[in-house]
Amino acid sequence: MTFKEEILQGIPSELPNVKPYETEINHAPKRKEILSAEEIKLALKNALRYFDAKHHTALLPEFKQELETYGRIYMYRYRPDYKIFARPISEYPGKSEQAKAIMLMIQNNLDHAVAQHPHELITYGGNGAVFQNWAQYRLTMRYLAEMTDEQTLVMYSGHPMGLFPSHKEAPRVVVTNGMVIPNYSKPDDWEKMNALGVSQYGQMTAGSYMYIGPQGIVHGTTITVLNGFRKIEKSPKGGLFVTSGLGGMSGAQPKAGNIAGCVTICAEVNPKITHIRHSQGWINEIIDDIEKLVPRVKTALENKEVVSIAYLGNVVDVWERLDQENVTIDLGSDQTSLHNPWAGGYYPMGYSFEESNELMANNPEKFKEEVQKTLRRHATAINKHTAKGTYFFDYGNAFLLEASRAGADVFAENHIDFKYNSYVQDIMGPMCFDYGFGPFRWVCATGNPDDLAKTDQIACDVLEAMMQNSPEEIQQQMADNIQWIKGAQENKLVVGSQARILYADAEGRMKIAEAFNQAIARGEIGYVILGRDHHDVSGTDSPYRETSNIYDGSRFTADMAIQNVIGDSFRGATWVSIHNGGGVGWGEVINGGFGMVLDGTKEASKRLESMLFWDVNNGISRRSWARNEGAIFAIKRAMESQPLLKVTLPNRVDENLL
Repeated sequence: MTFKEEILQGIPSELPNVKPYETEINHAPKRKEILSAEEIKLALKNALRYFDAKHHTALLPEFKQELETYGRIYMYRYRPDYKIFARPISEYPGKSEQAKAIMLMIQNNLDHAVAQHPHELITYGGNGAVFQNWAQYRLTMRYLAEMTDEQTLVMYSGHPMGLFPSHKEAPRVVVTNGMVIPNYSKPDDWEKMNALGVSQYGQMTAGSYMYIGPQGIVHGTTITVLNGFRKIEKSPKGGLFVTSGLGGMSGAQPKAGNIAGCVTICAEVNPKITHIRHSQGWINEIIDDIEKLVPRVKTALENKEVVSIAYLGNVVDVWERLDQENVTIDLGSDQTSLHNPWAGGYYPMGYSFEESNELMANNPEKFKEEVQKTLRRHATAINKHTAKGTYFFDYGNAFLLEASRAGADVFAENHIDFKYNSYVQDIMGPMCFDYGFGPFRWVCATGNPDDLAKTDQIACDVLEAMMQNSPEEIQQQMADNIQWIKGAQENKLVVGSQARILYADAEGRMKIAEAFNQAIARGEIGYVILGRDHHDVSGTDSPYRETSNIYDGSRFTADMAIQNVIGDSFRGATWVSIHNGGGVGWGEVINGGFGMVLDGTKEASKRLESMLFWDVNNGISRRSWARNEGAIFAIKRAMESQPLLKVTLPNRVDENLL
């Protein structure tokens, strides 16, 4: 059967052969047993409803075994026989070019070189899923191959509810993930609903088909590290950055450290993912002995090397040992998946990786106790370094939140705020988001590296022309991104699809996108798929990350993210998504995203102008109303450029009067 035939087949009418469990693949840890006996029956009924009743006798014991062994029903038997990766758009079957583009993006998210746990359909973050099971994948791909531009596919937490009549200007796909009633949004609620097969954790760009491998976070981390060193008024050259995590998102940290020009230590407990990142060139060296790590780091600092070192072990050992050795850490952070602390997001000291996984599955209460003990010790070690001048920032992974819940010493003197700011509060919020700068990204649908090189040049030309007349307030952001895009090819950032990311404001995004669309119309490049990280100006309401620099009391509201997705959907997005959960945890954030296909038409030009302007300025308006100075400046500038934009501005109150 050809690739196109297998896509069009959907869920096969006859049982495929059982697939062997491939041990060389990085698999998700076993989820904890949380279902009652009656709920186990319900989970099995829910799984079997995808299949003809004639197969239930064979599939029931198989799915029951999966549930017992892995804590989830993944339907491994139904993994397709073809290799999953982002093929050129022309290789996908279908009646809609927009739908083909979405198929390309879905397969990119599940590419073995991109996804963290590809056989469990998890892209990154330990639980950021594209689908809950392989039946959902097969059915979705078939629907996309069948749909026309007069239909919209409705996705309920990985489940394709079906194709509904719509119209050409409507989104081709509308995605929701984890949108549960607020009072049922605790971590155990997710465990139960996910085990039942009725909800999933879409993370941010995993469940919205817009992940582009570690490149996306490499750029954001590079900007963060550069500005972190600027904040402490020190050159990255000869400086030390200490952090942890080498997963789908966190794996970008050592590469970003190299681009910024410092020495980076990134600790990771999982040997498999550590060696994968080394083979991909995202880290330079692996050291598994703390006795060897310290002299190596001292030498690197003395020689002002630009080098990234993965420490295969627990990061707390690094913090404690560097304190004992009086090695100065300039910047410190953490990017383990602490939004998911009890299911593999953070590992305790005193246990091997295998022992931790066994404890997690068989004695979850003890595992939680050991994790919290480690978090307290982790925070204590950080505090010792910050007392000596280290600049530590929370990387929005819920480190400070979970450390505080563990009883660690992380609160400020008022016992309300944390003693360390998040990177959004200190860097990304006031320097980027308030001015409308965020992670604009694109994918070349042909899969041709030449197309990517051409789009890089187009973007660079646009930014350099804009910089000539840009105000002083945004000159640094412009310069950083021009430097980034010029070095993008040599830094070999592509993993999976031919994709690129840079930080741009609304004007930059619209001008770059229009230049792409014109190049497509001239036949110079193929179709381009636009998107962004949800971690952006408007897409995400997250009180401990994206909106942590909102100080008017509204940071726990989610109007912005909801309005963002609604507005994108009728202004021309090809697909939209809205999720509960993300980098800081289920119940802690609402985040939304979009995808847009550029095909060189006048209609695409109209859509990109309307949607991209809204997609950014929605968030700037909210930040302006919160009295953020940069956002007030940015929204006034936007109103000058667009007479139809009229935004309510805040009036200042005299503090003395108060």
